Amino acid sequence: MIGNRTTKQMVKAIFGRHHYTAFINMFHVYSRPWENLWRYLTANGDYPYEVEIKTPTGVVKPILYSYHDLLTVNEIFCRQDYSAANNINIVVDIGSNIGISALYFLSRNIFSKCYLFEPDSRNIEKLRKTLFMFEDRYKLFENAVSSNAGEFEFGIEETGRYGGLTVKSTKNIKVQCLEINTILERILATEKIIDILKIDTEGVEIDTVNAIKPEYLKFIKKIYLEAHPQSNLHATSYYQRQYGSVCQLVTKSDS
Repeated sequence: MIGNRTTKQMVKAIFGRHHYTAFINMFHVYSRPWENLWRYLTANGDYPYEVEIKTPTGVVKPILYSYHDLLTVNEIFCRQDYSAANNINIVVDIGSNIGISALYFLSRNIFSKCYLFEPDSRNIEKLRKTLFMFEDRYKLFENAVSSNAGEFEFGIEETGRYGGLTVKSTKNIKVQCLEINTILERILATEKIIDILKIDTEGVEIDTVNAIKPEYLKFIKKIYLEAHPQSNLHATSYYQRQYGSVCQLVTKSDS
């Protein structure tokens, strides 16, 4: 046992099907790869911790508040769960947490723009710090998003990474939830195309994607959702594949 991991878990973390990509990319993405590899494998190290990440637009230095935030960085920047081309323009990020995914999207180039949705006030404060260099390129909405609108219970926990509308927790907050088609309609009234719609909402991802109306789907190039659907979603519009914990939908209109 090393840190919180068994030897078997450590080997899997390096050589597992999707983790191998992350392992290789650590040495391209991190300014201090060995330190971050050690932190990742052992779950040791003090926090808050400023991690240096190389991006197409330069080095960014988000502050991580727990080991769980390092997992997020590794999944997004190294494993490339939400892989984005360097010419992306518009991203809708539902479940923005402390802003790590938005940081990835915004650092692909100098012109990308993000619409962010995050209802947990603890995460929002950290998100603003994460994205302080990009304040003119993102719009933040302090709301949850799902297939239904209204005020709902939202389960939270200490790390801020695993909260959600369907999460059972000893601590809950009330959040205002927006319906997915409402936000898409508003965004597409301004933007011609959404390059990426990313949804990480701890349990309501599939219902949210299924609820999207066809008239909006044709303006969304890619959808990333943290889920394992048992059947194809919007099969007439998208190719679908599973990449680790992320289901990736890519529009057929470009093929």
